[in-house]
Amino acid sequence: MDGVVAAPLQSPAMTNDSSAGVQSVDRAISVLEILSARGEAGVTEIALEIGVHKSTAFRLLGALEARSLVEQSEDRGKYRLGFGVIRLAGGVASRLDLTQQGRPVCRRLAEEIGETVNIAVVRSHYAVNLDQVRGPSAVTVHNWVGQLTPLHATSSGKVLLAHLDDPHRERLLSAAGLPRFTPATITSLAELRPHLEDARARGYAVTLEEYEIGLNAMAAPVRSYEGDVVAAVSACGPAYRFDEERMREVAPILIAGAADISRRLGFAG
Repeated sequence: MDGVVAAPLQSPAMTNDSSAGVQSVDRAISVLEILSARGEAGVTEIALEIGVHKSTAFRLLGALEARSLVEQSEDRGKYRLGFGVIRLAGGVASRLDLTQQGRPVCRRLAEEIGETVNIAVVRSHYAVNLDQVRGPSAVTVHNWVGQLTPLHATSSGKVLLAHLDDPHRERLLSAAGLPRFTPATITSLAELRPHLEDARARGYAVTLEEYEIGLNAMAAPVRSYEGDVVAAVSACGPAYRFDEERMREVAPILIAGAADISRRLGFAG
């Protein structure tokens, strides 16, 4: 038919290679789970557990050992988890540490500001909320934890963008685009740049109904022990109550809270 391009057919070899790759990954994960549960295990035990020949188990262990995910016990020929697992877990551990250190501060901020408080980090080209403490008011925003939100249309996103180097910022915005969510959404880089400059200069960013109509927010940067901005702590509430005047009033409280979390993470600046 004119104008219709047929999808390329996968050969049996391509399909088999793909299935084999997925199966190998599944088996490798099973090996790590076995070693995590048992502490140590030999090639024969692992082969029996995952239902493969000893040679296959040995190849899997060899690949994992090359990445330091497993290591061989001295003189006994058994395998255990290697220190490479700690390296992989470090990414999660840093986020857990941020949540644990930030939670008491967020509770205090929610009480003092009277609005819902979140902690967010950059994930891919979004801001993702790691933790939330609801404000005391009967009218509060919904649960943002785990949600990916746009960098250009949220206060946390603006703070995180403001403290990236130019090439990194350009890559993220190029990947995400600047889609419109409300009539107030900023949809051009030329218009966004002054907002990011203001965020760096005054120590916090604001959004006025830019992501949701009726929702305002402000955020301040959280720094690691090395001084890098690794997260943003934000306060958000309904626009009729959490207006620009109110945000200016509570800005010192939010900035101080972000600095407190930074100190808890080891930042001495």
